[in-house]
Amino acid sequence: MRFGFQHGGRKGRDCATRGMGRGRGFGGGFGGGWGHGPDGGRGARGGGGRRRMFDGSELRLVLLSLIAATPRHGYDLIREIEALSGGAYAPSPGVVYPTLTMLVDMGLIEEQKTDGAKKQFAVTQAGTEQLTEQSETLKLLLTRLAELGSVSERTSGGPVRRAMGNLRSALQDRLTREDIDPDTLHQVAAIIDEAVQKIERL
Repeated sequence: MRFGFQHGGRKGRDCATRGMGRGRGFGGGFGGGWGHGPDGGRGARGGGGRRRMFDGSELRLVLLSLIAATPRHGYDLIREIEALSGGAYAPSPGVVYPTLTMLVDMGLIEEQKTDGAKKQFAVTQAGTEQLTEQSETLKLLLTRLAELGSVSERTSGGPVRRAMGNLRSALQDRLTREDIDPDTLHQVAAIIDEAVQKIERL
């Protein structure tokens, strides 16, 4: 029985200020919107409902392609995806290992005997056929990873990261004072909105 992969959508971003009232401030709100998301990844940070990196079927397809390239175990797959994204994203073991079990159940990969304790997986003929059928979707997913790595590389350091850190500290300091009032909140929001507009016009 053939199981196809559905190319699913991605959830929209929440407001960057979500969770300020709960003491989280802006930590994790800058330097990219990726991290721990619904797909259980590190880097595509989605604890506040931010955009997820892959849906379940997309992650299955990416894992299948990596296993087809060379037999791998779960940890290898996590590290390889992290490398493809330039270190910006890595799916969690809690998502990867159940996905591998699902791929085995679907007959797309099979476990190989190894000398070590770790389970290593190889692609089956059905898995190879699935990759051929889904080649265009796979190309888009790998491009998404590469683009994420490119964005991370451009924004991971330098003056922009320093400025974002300063802004985060200033906001945390000002917005946690006892004398904060609605007028001050509106002024802070207006300053941030003005900065956003200026950046968008660059």
